[in-house]
Amino acid sequence: MVDFKRYNLENGLRLIVHPDPSTPIATVNLLYNVGSKHENPERTGFAHLFEHLMFEGSVNIPSYDTPLQKAGGENNAFTSNDITNYYLTLPTENLEMAFWLESDRMLGLKLTEEKIRVQKNVVIEEFNQRYRNQPYGDAMMLLREMAYKVHPYQWSTIGKDISHIEGATSQEVSDFFYHHYAPNNAVLTVVGNVEPEEVKQLADKWFGPIPRRDLDLKEIPREPTQEEPRNHEVTRDVPHDVIYKAYHMSHRNHPDYVPTDLISDLLANGNSARLYQQLVKRKKLFGSIDAYITGEVDEGLLMVSGTLAPGVKMKDAEDELLRELDKLKEQQVEEDELQKVKNKLLAVRTFTKTSALHKAMNIAFFELLGDANRINTEEQEYLKVTPSDIQRVSQQVLDRKNCSTLYYYSKKQ
Repeated sequence: MVDFKRYNLENGLRLIVHPDPSTPIATVNLLYNVGSKHENPERTGFAHLFEHLMFEGSVNIPSYDTPLQKAGGENNAFTSNDITNYYLTLPTENLEMAFWLESDRMLGLKLTEEKIRVQKNVVIEEFNQRYRNQPYGDAMMLLREMAYKVHPYQWSTIGKDISHIEGATSQEVSDFFYHHYAPNNAVLTVVGNVEPEEVKQLADKWFGPIPRRDLDLKEIPREPTQEEPRNHEVTRDVPHDVIYKAYHMSHRNHPDYVPTDLISDLLANGNSARLYQQLVKRKKLFGSIDAYITGEVDEGLLMVSGTLAPGVKMKDAEDELLRELDKLKEQQVEEDELQKVKNKLLAVRTFTKTSALHKAMNIAFFELLGDANRINTEEQEYLKVTPSDIQRVSQQVLDRKNCSTLYYYSKKQ
C-alpha cells in the first residue's frame, strides 16, 4: 500500500507526499499537464523544446545542474504527447534545494535569444539523427499521420515538421511557457523519508508566491471512428522489410484500456507469447515481432510490428500475422494463459513500487488522470479481466477496418 498526503495550494499547484522511511534519498517529481497534443498545429515541437530550455537557467539561478550536483543530486526529464515530466533525486537533508530549483524555473526562465537559438539547434539536430538518419526512424511519424486525421496525436513529440521549431520566434516561445508551465497546470510529488507537513511548508514557501496563470486550454478534438483500413508503403535504405499495424484503442480512463494492455502482452510479451511462438519460432516468417500499447491519456494505439525474415514476402507475412490476431477474436483465451500474463505484469508493477522514482512519477500521473490512489487499485482491474473480456475487446480493437498499416520495404541493392 502506497500511503500519501494530498494538498492543494491556493495558486492551484497539487502536492502529493508519500513518506518512505526505507530510503535516504528524496525524489521530487514535477508533472506539467502539457505535451505535444497541446500545441498549435502550425507550431509543433514546443513541449519538447521546453524539455531542453528548462535546464538553461532561470531568472535567479543561471545554472540548474551545478547546485544540484554539489548537493549530491541527479535529474532528468521526458516529454510525451500528453505531459512533460521533470524529476530529480537528492539526499533527503538537501530537499529544500529541489524546491528552490524547481520553483524558480516555474517562476520564470531566462529565455534569451541566444539560449533559444542554441536549444532550437539541439532539437533540429535530434530530429535529423533520430527521425531522418536512423533506420526506420520515420515509421512512427508516418503511422501517426495515417492513424490520426483530427486528433493532435497525429504528430510526434519532436513535432510535425522541423520548420515549426526553426521558425519559432522568441515571443511565441515565451507565450507558450507562461500559458502552460504554471502552478495551476502542475502536480508535484515528493517521495522519501520526509514528514508531509514539513514538505507542505516547503511548498508554501517556494511555490506559494508564484501566481496562477491564464492557461491556453485548447479544446482537443476527438478522433472519429476509423471506418476503413488505411495502407501506406515506403521504400528506404534499411536492412529488412518491416510491417507496422496500428489499431485504435480506448482512452486511459476507459474500462477497456486494461484488457487491451493484456492483449498486447498475450501477443508479444516475451518468447513464450503467441506471435513469437507461431511466427518467429515455428513458421520462421519474422526475425522479430512486437506488440504494445502507446499508453496515451486520450484514445491511443495498439501497435503490432514485425521484421520479416530474409526471403519472406510481405503479403505472406501479413496474412499469417492477421490469422494469429484473428484467433483472439474467434476463440477465448485459456484461463491459464491469461493468468500467466497477469502474473508477469503484476510482478513488474510490484517491482516498480520498490523504486521511489517510479512511485513519484506514477502518483503524479494517476493524479492527472483524476485519482492518485489508482497506484494502489489498478492492479485489481487487471486481475478482474476475464477471457470473455479479452475476446470482446479483441473483436472491437482488432477489427481490420480499425487498422492503419505501414509497409516498410528495404531498398534492394
